[in-house]
Amino acid sequence: ARTIADWGIADGYFKSREDGENFYRDLSWLCVHRHGAFNSPVWFNVGLHHQYGVKGAPCNWRWDEAKRDVVMPDNPYEYPQGSACFIQSVQDNMEDIMELARSEAMLFKFGSGTGTDLSTLRSQREKLAGGGKPSGPLSFMRVYDQVAAVVKSGGKTRRAAKMQSLKVTHPDVMEFIECKAKEENKARVLIEKGGYDSNFNGEAYSSILFQNANLSVRLTDDFMEAVDRDDTWTTRWVTDPSKAGPSWKARDVLGRMSECAWQCGDPGVQYDTTINRWHTCPNSGRINASNPCSEYMFLDDTACNLSSINLMKFRRADGTFDVDRFSAACRVFFVAQEILVDHASYPTRKIARNSHLYRPLGLGYSNLGSLLMADGHAYDSDAGRGLCGAITAILHGTANRTSAELAAAVGPFEGFAANREPMLAVMQMHRAAVDTIEPACPAYLRDAARKVWEEVLDQGKRHGYRNAQATVLAPTGTISFLMDCDTTGIEPDIALVKYKQLAGGGMLKIVNQTVPLALRTLGYDEPTVESILAYIDKNDTIEGATGIHDKHLSVFDCAFKPRLGKRSIAWQAHVKMMAAAQPFISGAISKTVNMPRETTPAEVGGAYMEGWRMGLKALAIYRDGSKESQPLNTSSEADKTAAKVTASPRRERLPDTRRSITHKFNVGGHEGYITVGLYDDGRPGELFITMAKEGSTIGGLMDSFGTAVSMSLQYGVPLEVYVKKFSHTRFEPWGYTKNPDIPVAKSLVDYLFRWLGNEFIPGFREANRPGGMHGHTSGGEEATGGDAESERSPAAMKASGLADGQGKAPAAPQGSTSTAKPLAKGGTQANGSANPTSHGAFAAGTPKPAAKASTAASNKRLEQAGVMVFEPGTSLGDRQSQFAKFQIDAPACDSCGAITVRNGNCYLCHNCGNSMGCS
Repeated sequence: ARTIADWGIADGYFKSREDGENFYRDLSWLCVHRHGAFNSPVWFNVGLHHQYGVKGAPCNWRWDEAKRDVVMPDNPYEYPQGSACFIQSVQDNMEDIMELARSEAMLFKFGSGTGTDLSTLRSQREKLAGGGKPSGPLSFMRVYDQVAAVVKSGGKTRRAAKMQSLKVTHPDVMEFIECKAKEENKARVLIEKGGYDSNFNGEAYSSILFQNANLSVRLTDDFMEAVDRDDTWTTRWVTDPSKAGPSWKARDVLGRMSECAWQCGDPGVQYDTTINRWHTCPNSGRINASNPCSEYMFLDDTACNLSSINLMKFRRADGTFDVDRFSAACRVFFVAQEILVDHASYPTRKIARNSHLYRPLGLGYSNLGSLLMADGHAYDSDAGRGLCGAITAILHGTANRTSAELAAAVGPFEGFAANREPMLAVMQMHRAAVDTIEPACPAYLRDAARKVWEEVLDQGKRHGYRNAQATVLAPTGTISFLMDCDTTGIEPDIALVKYKQLAGGGMLKIVNQTVPLALRTLGYDEPTVESILAYIDKNDTIEGATGIHDKHLSVFDCAFKPRLGKRSIAWQAHVKMMAAAQPFISGAISKTVNMPRETTPAEVGGAYMEGWRMGLKALAIYRDGSKESQPLNTSSEADKTAAKVTASPRRERLPDTRRSITHKFNVGGHEGYITVGLYDDGRPGELFITMAKEGSTIGGLMDSFGTAVSMSLQYGVPLEVYVKKFSHTRFEPWGYTKNPDIPVAKSLVDYLFRWLGNEFIPGFREANRPGGMHGHTSGGEEATGGDAESERSPAAMKASGLADGQGKAPAAPQGSTSTAKPLAKGGTQANGSANPTSHGAFAAGTPKPAAKASTAASNKRLEQAGVMVFEPGTSLGDRQSQFAKFQIDAPACDSCGAITVRNGNCYLCHNCGNSMGCS
């Protein structure tokens, strides 16, 4: 405040030094008592040199009135960057594209944000002058995104802010619409499947693209009318607008925008035709872009200094609004902003020059939601919208009246003469809108608005205006906390109790301080107020509180449903409130249309259409829960209720000194060694495979495979899963072995896991022993196993379900239609089925009586060969369930398709009798 006042005195803004000192005292008092605040760059930079001698390297540009030109100061803090909002242009050449990256970085360094419309860059579908193919705007967005990611705003912990827009006429508009949603999908996978933190500063979001910019599509009236008519929309080449680009149904384009915004909050929309209809300087160029939050909309390569007034500070004890004090505060802040224009520096020569020529400012307010609640008005009410419209009209009128006073004292902005008529016409449009303010508004506020606007028109015609723009409604996120506001900008409260995630980690509980005042305004006595407040503190909602009347619940409705509540403000109410304020703003309104989690994409599209019909300049939506990370939650346990909790994998390492088993093997002449490291309880935890004579490739592959299996075992993958998956896999080398338990191995991997199964899985050796019914033997090999095998591994019978050494058969599974009995050594036979009409063992139909003798003889021969034989009537399902354990490596029958069973070195189908490979 001291620095600004000194500049104003030196520049002749005040008639006397005493007036300048009075201005200093007024501005200091307003700031200290939190009646208003400048945008963040003023707090970051202004006064550091003048009061503390801070210096920096030359980097920015300023206007030198003596030279009537732009110069680079030796110390940027002597002419500090004071504007928060910048709009920059970019031309379709590599030099300008890269220069934009540099100027954006300098803006972020000093705490500002910037926006650029990329519609000037040719699409990826067009051609380069040299005959090559351009990469399109999205390729350069990657570069700008990374610049923003690495440069902290103001050199502090505040994130950089930027806006990138694309006109709906651009051929790459569909890729632009979808780009951020696709990246959000990647973040979801990283968070849900990869276990990464969902915090916005975590690795998941830092590893994906386009997270450091807001995206908006600029929509024209022609496009919106095409949506209404369901017409086709054709894009145009940037380099040659006479050439048509891709075409889509206009509703499909808007629909895709709605789906992506529903998914991740981007893109927003900017209504290009409406924006330029309210343009005060059309003779100097059209409005193509906005700042990051979409409230500042003006010529390319310009800057805007913002400040905001805390509305709650001007509410009297009787509930009326103090118009005189409010107007006086607006006047003080507006003069301070005007003084800053020529004493600030800017990142490019063009911005420095245009800031001097047009001098756009952005006075606004904060805490509207709290003011409405304190007065007992619902955010979604005619009275609330009327109050908003009248106060905004007074703010805008006071700012422009002050601008006209400044023009009378020091002259209008240099671009006024060329734009006099269109600017006066826009001022007349603002005045006409005063008569449309909602009648539910108190009459004294509407009268005050009419009075100030009559003065704006009168003085503007006589003196002109010092500033091409005067007001915006900014989000005021940072400075609202400084001013201790319960609500930001024009927003309602997000929740009566909310939790803010802090940039450095941790969470801050924020409780709305306006509720007790609102309850008293509505007539509740102190005991009831205290009871309701205690209920809110415990439950994060007013719904269900004892003593609250249902008719008053709407006063406390918030943007999102509370954790234990059901009420929230409808999205239509957000759009209507913006429409009440928009006619009284030079720029636009930075506001989020909050939507509940269950909102559909069609409703998002409906909001975009309503915003256009109601005359808004820009609209952005946010659906609760649409991003894996959001800064404000309605519950400290939001992460528990909104996302699945997944356990993180834990590795169980082996002790440094561990027991092990080493086994030598030989498969078809290929020798090697298997070493298994054991946990203290005997479980396998690591595997090393060493090939004796193989080359580096086979040896390396087996060693790597052993390492992979070791890691899996230590992370809890059961050995049984590996054994079941890899046993009987077939590939070279294969052949006979010297292991009697595994006479033939179909591959090295087959041998490895069958050996592991024999050694470490109870019952596996018995269930898979060679010979007998399992078919591991070759044709003339004598069956082994029997009693001796069972006695060696007593757990085998329980694990495998085979007959024990005493010749007893296990009970049939519950619900089975057949039982098994011992037949030959290691074999079983099926008894008659409970269903005599089912298929026979190898042929369809029940055998005739005359054939019983031959059937019995045939079965006896099969039984002696070690094959399971079923009596007539056994169903295919029953037979297949009996064979399931013996079909791990078996192919499907090439005759009937049933899964076969190993039979010697071949495979036999027990459904149709087909023998595959030999018979």
